[in-house]
Amino acid sequence: MTPATQALQRDDSANPGMLWVQGGQQRFEAGCQRCHTPASLRGAAVRYPAFDAVLGKPVTLAGRINQCRQRHGGQSPWAWESEALLELETYVAHQSRGLPLAAVEEPRLQAATAQGQRLWQQPLGQLQLSCEQCHDQQAGRRLAGSTIPQAHATGYPLYRLEWQAVGSLQRRLRGCMGGVRAEPFAYGADEWVALELWLRQRAAGMAFETPAVRP
Repeated sequence: MTPATQALQRDDSANPGMLWVQGGQQRFEAGCQRCHTPASLRGAAVRYPAFDAVLGKPVTLAGRINQCRQRHGGQSPWAWESEALLELETYVAHQSRGLPLAAVEEPRLQAATAQGQRLWQQPLGQLQLSCEQCHDQQAGRRLAGSTIPQAHATGYPLYRLEWQAVGSLQRRLRGCMGGVRAEPFAYGADEWVALELWLRQRAAGMAFETPAVRP
């Protein structure tokens, strides 16, 4: 991140991601406030993906929001990357800004976390590149004129200047897979959830930033 991008993120009056936070607040007050308070959301986002006892597997924060809509509101789930889902997820995540990402300690999440680590290390696509090769072994070097980041997922959903919009971690991961000429998994796939778990474990202890701003 350049100093200008860092400054944009730090200034809530200039951070464009705050528009999604405001939209999510309106949705929260209209549909969620009868069960939750903003204070009760503090710390929730840093613990996701989390294990869901009904499904018997981990779910992301976006998945949990859609579960609430179905189980308690009798409503259809929002589409992945839809404005409604991104707004509410960004608002909920924003309540945990500044907290450290929680390490994955739940025993029922260990298998999925290990799967995510394997995916991180697995060469993919026609270019046969792994996430680890770029973001662990080559971090700080340059690729096509851009600095290769360490890829710590500390600010999602985040505003990406390239997108001119807020997007989810899965959108960014799908973009990476396309970059190595691999067929991305579908939104919500178990593979993405496992990879998100590994990224949470990898960044454990780092400060949560939503809505972050990235190039």
